[in-house]
Amino acid sequence: MNKLFPALCAALLLAACGSKENTVPPPAPQQITDAAVGHYCTMNLSEHNGPKAQVFLNGKPDKPVWFSTVKQMFGYTKLPEEPKGIHVIYVTDMGKVTDWSKPNADTAWIDAKKAYYVIESGFIGGMGAEDALPFADKAQAEKFAKEKGGKVVGFDQMPEAYIFK
Repeated sequence: MNKLFPALCAALLLAACGSKENTVPPPAPQQITDAAVGHYCTMNLSEHNGPKAQVFLNGKPDKPVWFSTVKQMFGYTKLPEEPKGIHVIYVTDMGKVTDWSKPNADTAWIDAKKAYYVIESGFIGGMGAEDALPFADKAQAEKFAKEKGGKVVGFDQMPEAYIFK
């Protein structure tokens, strides 16, 4: 048993260190190009208005999974059949967009988990349905919701009933 003890200790120490994926810094967000195609709709993102999302999976730092709407990205994170090895998610910061009918030209990307989302505002997004509007600044999100309607939620508070509506 004494011979097994060092091997067991080494295995426990390696397990405690966590995976290498968690120590790798997240890739920078990519800008939308003609090659950016929505994961579900397979359409070019530049053809759609409204906020977009990009998801980077562990081990694939150069190839984001693109979404034509923010609600689609949330669906992707919730559906059990989709990959769960997500490294980072970026969404459009609508507080930095100057032309809401064409937000792709000046897209400012923010970490989706740090964003504030205006939901139930009636804003029609890229696929012709109501979409969530991400903002980096909570005050901007609250101002938009007060002026246009809706409510502000964080990433972890996004209601599944809203996502799959």
